[in-house]
Amino acid sequence: MPMYAYKGIGPGGKAVSGVRDADSPKALRQLMRKDGVVLTEFDISKGGKKVQAAGKGALGRDVNFGELMGRVRRNEVAAFTRQLATLLRAGIPLAESLSALFEQIENPKLQAIVGEVRTAVNEGSSLADSLAKHPAVFNDLFVSMVRAGEVAGNLDEVLGRLAEFMESSARLRSKVQGAMIYPFLMIGVGVVIMGILMVAVIPKITVIFEQQDMALPWNTELLIFISDIILGYWWLLGVLTVVGFIAFGRWSRSPTGKTRWHGMILKMPLFGSLLRQVAVARFTRTMSTMLSAGVPMLRALETSKDILGNVVLMDVIERARTAVSEGESLAVTLRRSGQFPPAVTHMIAVGERAGELETMLLRVSDAFDAEVDMKLGRMTALLEPLMLIVMAVGVGFVIFSIMMPIMDMGSSFR
Repeated sequence: MPMYAYKGIGPGGKAVSGVRDADSPKALRQLMRKDGVVLTEFDISKGGKKVQAAGKGALGRDVNFGELMGRVRRNEVAAFTRQLATLLRAGIPLAESLSALFEQIENPKLQAIVGEVRTAVNEGSSLADSLAKHPAVFNDLFVSMVRAGEVAGNLDEVLGRLAEFMESSARLRSKVQGAMIYPFLMIGVGVVIMGILMVAVIPKITVIFEQQDMALPWNTELLIFISDIILGYWWLLGVLTVVGFIAFGRWSRSPTGKTRWHGMILKMPLFGSLLRQVAVARFTRTMSTMLSAGVPMLRALETSKDILGNVVLMDVIERARTAVSEGESLAVTLRRSGQFPPAVTHMIAVGERAGELETMLLRVSDAFDAEVDMKLGRMTALLEPLMLIVMAVGVGFVIFSIMMPIMDMGSSFR
């Protein structure tokens, strides 16, 4: 049985090292986990001869491909944040709280990150600096709020607000995604049905019509023409579709194209106003959360800008940040842009005058969340019969175009 020299993170968050025999690296990891040690590096020695070298005098790193390929979900980060806030509120020190959470996290990747954060905190780093080393999991908004909470001495309260913000954002995202699933599903089903009719049914019916050498109505001729195009030039249609998607993707990612495309999205009927309200709700809730945590106004605007996800609205916030730094009112700048609803700018102006901007922003977010929820319900109720009608019209057109010549044939026979 080979001997392994190892390094890892012990139960107290301190770095540990030693020698342990095991059948394989996997067995070594399992044995160390039982002892509460997270294995980070190893070096195998067998009979005095090194089998696996670490390179450059260091111990070889035990790569866990499950951790590398894993993904940390937003709800897992929200749960970690809320639990950490609860432990801190109970008076448990930060290092001990991180150690307690480390032992109960099920996601290996998140557990490894929390272990590294715990080690950095034990070595004297602040929590914000430790989290900033993992931007893929803890974004700039998260780090900024934690840093503000550490400075103000109310880290537990800030983490609680941050958890509420993440859970609210997740609920809103889930509602929007849920409302979009049904239309896309119906479109996919409709495309499949029409494709089967065009490829499998229409060509067989066309052979019958050709044998009878009869005049066909315009709708039947159109249907046969479309079917012939699909059957004869399917490869060309596929190439044009792929090229079109690639060209659109490049155009929509270019600075000019992205601005125009995002502007068009905001002007789309029905969906444009909904997406604008979703963006405004996320922005105002983010601003309220950051201002309540003690983050400065300019920093909050800079971080909240990325939450919008629309370059047109992001440009408005960037101009507002510049104007606020020069002493201008936030409400005046947003009103001048014309991109934010008048009710939003009016409530922001009231909040600025009363010195309760974060409270007013939270009210705006709550109001828009309720309105988005109501609109999504109406949209879903409207789209269901509308999609059914569209599919019925399409299939009905195909069936009617096929049946008309057949009925004419029957009349001529009689």
